[in-house]
Amino acid sequence: MARRLLGVAGELLVTLGALLLLFVVWQLWWTDVVANRQAAQVVERLREDFADDTGSTAAGGDGVAPVGLPSGAFALLHVPRFGDGWVRPVLDGTDREVLASGVGHYDGTAGPGEVGNFAVAGHRTTWGRPFHDIDRLRAGDRVLVETADHVYVYAVTGHEVVPPTEVDVVAAVPGDPGAAPERAVLTMTSCHPRYSAAERYVVHAELLDTLDPADLDPALSAATEG
Repeated sequence: MARRLLGVAGELLVTLGALLLLFVVWQLWWTDVVANRQAAQVVERLREDFADDTGSTAAGGDGVAPVGLPSGAFALLHVPRFGDGWVRPVLDGTDREVLASGVGHYDGTAGPGEVGNFAVAGHRTTWGRPFHDIDRLRAGDRVLVETADHVYVYAVTGHEVVPPTEVDVVAAVPGDPGAAPERAVLTMTSCHPRYSAAERYVVHAELLDTLDPADLDPALSAATEG
């Protein structure tokens, strides 16, 4: 009897181990496949809308999703430091569904190019992990935000690591929520360290230039050396 119970227990443990392995594969690999496929579809649709000039120029600080774009998508984020041709859609909101399709725009923060803080969030692991390499960004690196009418060129100014409760990083003036903004800045946030949500890795940038999409020089999107 005891031998039989041990055999059943062993089989259950093997089954449990197999299920755990499948979960890990799903979490770390398959979610990336699904999310990257979704992001690519949204990028393609946005580019079509931009070409047809049917998209919204930017999301405002009111968190209202632009009309006519898939899943509230309204911009394309280009980060050359992450690789040649790296681009992800920016969608209004930061809930689970949004972050499974691209980069999320914090409700109530400024729109691209606006005075204030255009704040966005992205996964660092799983679901496409758009900000997997956020810690590789260096001061001076360009981050471009493309809308239907403009390309906003931001330059990275620095980074910080904060606890998840430190919401002042997405204030209109990062770190000083009571201050009135005078500059257009960008804040990118993600989990830190990788495979953990114990802290947040935060990158700050400020608006350097505003271009017409037709005048975009590919050299402007190049990462700095280092």
